[in-house]
Amino acid sequence: MSYVVGVDGGGSQTTAVVTDLDGRLVGLGHAGGSNHQGPGIDAALRQVRLAVDAALDAAQVPSSAVEFIQYGLAGADRPRDFNILRPALATLPFAAWDVVSDAWQGLRAGTDDYIGVSLVCGSGTNAIGRNAKGLEVQVGGFGYVFGDAAGGRDLAVETFRAAVRAWQRREEATLLTEHVSAHFGLPDMEAVYDKFLDEDLAIPLSLAVVVHQAADAGDAVSQRILGQMGFELGLAANAVLDHLQVEPHQSLPVVLVGSVLQKGKSPFLLEALEETVKSRYPQVFLSQLDVPPVFGSVLLALDRIGRRAAPGARETFTGWEES
Repeated sequence: MSYVVGVDGGGSQTTAVVTDLDGRLVGLGHAGGSNHQGPGIDAALRQVRLAVDAALDAAQVPSSAVEFIQYGLAGADRPRDFNILRPALATLPFAAWDVVSDAWQGLRAGTDDYIGVSLVCGSGTNAIGRNAKGLEVQVGGFGYVFGDAAGGRDLAVETFRAAVRAWQRREEATLLTEHVSAHFGLPDMEAVYDKFLDEDLAIPLSLAVVVHQAADAGDAVSQRILGQMGFELGLAANAVLDHLQVEPHQSLPVVLVGSVLQKGKSPFLLEALEETVKSRYPQVFLSQLDVPPVFGSVLLALDRIGRRAAPGARETFTGWEES
């Protein structure tokens, strides 16, 4: 019996799945982040291998039974990236495979025709799109210096900054001063300030959760931070739509992918995002991806071997968490 494997490699986690040729989930594996732009290609490849091996072990499937493996990896953006990734991935024991940016698997999982926009907001952010003529566009994905202003890392930094500035009385009071200090198990923001300066600590991604909690508790500063991120994501989506030459009244989906959008689901972020997109493209609609993005890699793998997912295959991917 033959199988396909889909891989979703992000900055903080890698997920691999094994499915039958009808797209039904039979094995799942997790490992650490596999974006080569951070720790390097050797470390990234090691995490991909760990996730794939774990999925194959869970499915009790040998690598020789894999007909096609599709990698969807963060950091697979430019020719230079593929020149690094392809030789490394070729060392894995699979004859037939392909690699794309992880943003593309979200678009494939969220659409039947593989046409529209995929907006990714996890630890980082990316925006891609594809039109009916096959034109493909990417906007962003390279961090703040190169134009991005969204993603969990940026959200964590803005949360920390807001708490510090409020404690210093440079900005209005916010629940974040209490929430951030409690998050680190410290009595107040002065202790947080001193600890991070004295120990030269990096701002942890976990603060992205803290700002969601404070916003839900009614904190106006946190709500504004999330709203600003929604606005920035909307600008990225509109830029992709512009490049695709979408008509103002054309109806297309913007598929929302990544932990901030799929798990956070902040109404303050989503409302700002939708308002920004619809101000330019009133018929474009937001579509919340209802399955893990790795399902898109499975669909891309099935596309490559001329198969289609069977009815009910999608449901085998619901109800489990990427933890």
